[in-house]
Amino acid sequence: MNWLIRDYRESDLAAVVHLIDTTAELGQESVFSLAECIGALTSRQPAVVAVHQGVPIGAALATVAGERAWVMRIAISSAWRGRGLASALLVELERRLIAARVGRIAYVLPEEELLGEGLLNAGYTRQPAVAYFEKVEPLHGPAANLLEDLGGRFLPSDLWTRVAGMEAEKDLIERRVVLPLAEPERAARHGVRPPRAVALFGPPGTGKTTFARAVAARLGWPFVELLPSRLADEGNLAAALRSAFARIAELERVLVFIDEVEEIAPVRSDAVQPGGMHGVTNELLKLIPGFREGDERLLVCATNSVRSLDPAFLRPGRFDYLIPIGTPDAAARAAIWSRFTDGRPDVEVPVLVAASELFTPADIEHAARIAAQSAFERDLETIGGDPLDRRDLGAGTEDYLTAISQCRPTVTPEMIEQFGADITAHARV
Repeated sequence: MNWLIRDYRESDLAAVVHLIDTTAELGQESVFSLAECIGALTSRQPAVVAVHQGVPIGAALATVAGERAWVMRIAISSAWRGRGLASALLVELERRLIAARVGRIAYVLPEEELLGEGLLNAGYTRQPAVAYFEKVEPLHGPAANLLEDLGGRFLPSDLWTRVAGMEAEKDLIERRVVLPLAEPERAARHGVRPPRAVALFGPPGTGKTTFARAVAARLGWPFVELLPSRLADEGNLAAALRSAFARIAELERVLVFIDEVEEIAPVRSDAVQPGGMHGVTNELLKLIPGFREGDERLLVCATNSVRSLDPAFLRPGRFDYLIPIGTPDAAARAAIWSRFTDGRPDVEVPVLVAASELFTPADIEHAARIAAQSAFERDLETIGGDPLDRRDLGAGTEDYLTAISQCRPTVTPEMIEQFGADITAHARV
């Protein structure tokens, strides 16, 4: 990705108008006129602009009327077509429309198919017909307020496609979890019962939270994260859990995520545990069966230490799958590095893969950020100098290797050994 997408600014007007005007003949037509687009921009209707090296290369704008928004135009410079910029612009525009409580997003394009010859013979003059596209965004009114109270939200629809590497885990989660929930009728014909609760376990930083968020985005369901620490602030953790699940039950569809679930469902001993955790575990065990009664609900719990969870918590009647999420293998690391290096041919990805053997996706992201910052600071030092001296913009292989050497892997060999034992003892896929 070589662009930055941001909100439209007044200073962008001339550049955006030029984009709209010059791309109308490139298959980027619209039923909205240029004057109407300018009116929307000047009246501060929702709009986003893609910029490359300070120059606008794409724009998407909409106009809002009540709970409906009309996408007026997506204009992209001809040199940037076919690179995924249109989808990226639309995602960012939709995000702003959803935040503005828009319930329906409509897109009207000129129809490209020819009208029937009979109409021409009848004296009609061919005018552009329209192809009407509409996207319904759920949860408005009281349901939207409830979701907001729970701290939930809808996540960008492209999160699933943005999960780089970890293809084996991604494929497993899609087949076992996503597809049965997305295609319940087809699943039912084969006797497949969609999952209602799954647990993800593995070393820290391996992407368990990322997968949970991506599943919610893939399904188009709201994402609600219950934080044990925040619930504990209410005083009585068991009562706070009960209250949260009662409010969640009012939502038609939802993905509920609990990270570090071992904090509220540890192994119970014969004696009552300090702090009342015995009662909290019991409460959660009671709540899960009721949660499972909803057809469009999914509970995803994540833990770094599956062996510390109470055995009753992990029984098949409560959790359909216990899915291990480990560190990325060489192929997965290559995919992740390729994403963060933006596919630059001058970056030796195999070298980076070999140097980051125990790195998690979070570790790789951190190292990539360090390298990018180094390149940025080097570029700042050359401002005002000879432009020829600035030809090596962006982080190179050495920058990334230096960053890798400065990072301490989250996962140790001991953790990998323990994870292997946990897979043997607990995994259920």
